Amino acid sequence: MQRGSLVDLTAFIAVADHRSFRAAASRLGVTPSALSHSMRQLEERLGLRLLHRTTRSVSPTDAGLRLLERLRPAIDQIANALENLDQERSRPFGRLRIYATHMAAAAVIAPVWGRFLSTYPEVHLELQVSEAPVDIVAKGFDAGIGPQDRAAADMIAVRVMGPVKVAAVGAPSYFAQRSRPRTPDDLARHSCVQFRRDADGIIFDWPFERNGKSRKISVDGRVMVNDPDLAVRAAADGLGIAYTIEALAAPFLRSGQLVRVLEDWSPSFEGIFLYYPGHRQVPAALRALIDTIRAAHTPAPSGSSLENPFAAE
Repeated sequence: MQRGSLVDLTAFIAVADHRSFRAAASRLGVTPSALSHSMRQLEERLGLRLLHRTTRSVSPTDAGLRLLERLRPAIDQIANALENLDQERSRPFGRLRIYATHMAAAAVIAPVWGRFLSTYPEVHLELQVSEAPVDIVAKGFDAGIGPQDRAAADMIAVRVMGPVKVAAVGAPSYFAQRSRPRTPDDLARHSCVQFRRDADGIIFDWPFERNGKSRKISVDGRVMVNDPDLAVRAAADGLGIAYTIEALAAPFLRSGQLVRVLEDWSPSFEGIFLYYPGHRQVPAALRALIDTIRAAHTPAPSGSSLENPFAAE
């Protein structure tokens, strides 16, 4: 199909429907002479007369009627497709693909996905979780969630959680046999759930901060994981003290499965960001997710200069 043929075919249907170049031109927003010229070019390309013309009226020829019969279903499908796209601009609809770090998924998405999906029943949420930085555009994701440095320079980064407070936690059954640590140095006498970011990565040291002084503690223990959720679960099972964030520990603290220690030493760090490409035409489903997250977390500027200790290096 030559460039402009679809436009000419749509114009042909308008002329045939109105039986008038003037009325069809008014509907299409062109001049009658331009429309008449387009019809002559279409007929020349097809090698068939499609319209009978007189000074008073216009009507389709027999070939024009046969063409109309074949064109209308296709044009209707195109019109319906464009109308559906128009509706999607105003209502959340379709599949929303999100790439997130483990901690961001658990702290930001999991607390709101039930509310989000019940509010927007026409949205299908796909959440892929990994610590590895990826090109979300190349991989077909609508957005990513994690530390701000994950966002490319030309992306929009929206704070969705922050500042993020750290929590050192353990199970009551664990502390029933050991005294609770009062300073970070006391962790040397405890079994701690160690964290390694990936198979070849270094073991994570635990940052602490109080009265403007910061320090990092190297801990030891019988369990090592590379997933923040598993670290919290190990602590809840009495396997040792875990270092996590309040959002992940909160359900276990409320239920009494975990208790908090070293709270006066627990720092806050720069928050979590949702990032996506471009300023314009943000999908309605993504905009709705951002609004839902913000309503739940009410993000505020961070007053701490501490870098995110859980971010991949």
